[in-house]
Amino acid sequence: MDKQHDITMLLQEWKGGQTDALEKLTPIVYDELKKIARNSFRGERANHTLQPTAIVHEAFANLAGAKVDWQNRTHFFALSARMMRRILITHAKARRAQKRGGDATAVTLHESMVGASAPGIDVLDLDMAISKLAEQDSRKAELIEMNVFSGLTYAEMAEVTGLSTSTLDRELRFAKAWLKATLDPDTSSS
Repeated sequence: MDKQHDITMLLQEWKGGQTDALEKLTPIVYDELKKIARNSFRGERANHTLQPTAIVHEAFANLAGAKVDWQNRTHFFALSARMMRRILITHAKARRAQKRGGDATAVTLHESMVGASAPGIDVLDLDMAISKLAEQDSRKAELIEMNVFSGLTYAEMAEVTGLSTSTLDRELRFAKAWLKATLDPDTSSS
């Protein structure tokens, strides 16, 4: 039995009320969630007040306590990405409020995200841009969420979503260009 099937089966058993399914599921998804969280912190400053392990613990605690109609592994990791995004946004808002409007968390996007000249982008601005994208195309917004906040590669996203890597490439190229133009309107006019 492969890992993908194991996760889907355990999610279904957990949804069906088998309490031991969560105990079996935890070690399988925990390592993947840690990898996702570490990827999301690549390029962050070393003294960041929020650490990847804390995000994993908080996201998993929230997911474990949620009454979700788990569909499959894809659904679980998509919700995990969304949960990690919410945690980062909540943290950034709290820091901004604490500093009275200054020093919100800036995320450093990979060059592949928005281009080689992209500076650190305020996570709250990025969140707002992704929300705008979701109004136009929820699938592209979800893919960006998985790529940026979860740090999943195209191959990992293909595994999670069931989309081909060529479809992912096409969807993400459009979404990244849209985000770049939204986050830095000056570059879209040049």
